[in-house]
Amino acid sequence: MKVLGIDPGLVNMGWGIIIADGSRLRHVANGVIRSRAGSLAARLCDLHAGLVEVIAAHGPDAAAVEQTFVNKDAVGTLKLGQARGVALLAPAQAGLEVGEYAPNAVKKTVVGVGHAQKGQVEHMVRFQLPGVEIAGPDAADALAIAICHARHLQGRSLRIKVVA
Repeated sequence: MKVLGIDPGLVNMGWGIIIADGSRLRHVANGVIRSRAGSLAARLCDLHAGLVEVIAAHGPDAAAVEQTFVNKDAVGTLKLGQARGVALLAPAQAGLEVGEYAPNAVKKTVVGVGHAQKGQVEHMVRFQLPGVEIAGPDAADALAIAICHARHLQGRSLRIKVVA
């Protein structure tokens, strides 16, 4: 199964694609979609177009998006939420089911600790995807989200097989 992970951001939206074959994971691609300076609408258009292009180029079977981390800056949180809307919309338009994970759930799945630091997450992404060249911190986070989703899908598949 090919899984797309998306780390939403208004300026930089990270994306990463992996293949999950049983318990084995393999890196396919990763990158960062950058929006140009300008109006919020233009930025959202850039993010949507870039994400649609990634989906068309790689044909993922599933997608996952990190949930918004609410902070003290309400305006910033609202803008991030709008970028997250684009991150949910593009894969849904392509007919993909989209998983959503809290940042702590991603960290716990990838690192084993829910409050891991960014450096620890990137280290474990590199460990689980040997030889990966990561396009930046946002792409590392997106790969972590893809790994988290793949692991959750595997767990769900195992539960279905046991019940069946």
